[in-house]
Amino acid sequence: MAADSENSSTLIMENQAADDATNKLDQMNISFSIWPPTQRTRDAVKKGLVESLSTASILSKRYGTLPTEEAIAVAERMEDEAYAAASAASVPADDDGIEILQVYSKEISKRMLDYMKSRSASSAEVSTVEEDGGATAATAGDSGVHESSTSETRS
Repeated sequence: MAADSENSSTLIMENQAADDATNKLDQMNISFSIWPPTQRTRDAVKKGLVESLSTASILSKRYGTLPTEEAIAVAERMEDEAYAAASAASVPADDDGIEILQVYSKEISKRMLDYMKSRSASSAEVSTVEEDGGATAATAGDSGVHESSTSETRS
């Protein structure tokens, strides 16, 4: 019984210490926000994007991988665009940054998937053209893939 009483006293003292610390923080009006992320966090996000785009992953099983140099450039652009989109998003003023961080995360995911899908579609179209024996030539441009017929005619 003495051990139970001692454990109970220790628990009560720990709870009181926690309550005291909470009260002190409340009195200091300390708040925190997770938005905007630090440059170190943004760099870590870019590094993660590069790894996802250029190494074996669930994404690469379906859409392939990018060369590291291309992955770096694409990741840089994706993160910058996602950051700008999230910063421009309207969120409640009393938000501690969680909602805007969700916007940022969704923007990054959307951009990564859209890029890989468009790249995969371009690759599939080019390989179909090559399998056709060169009846059409595909060229990649800024606005997507464009086809042009060759002067060759089939009978």
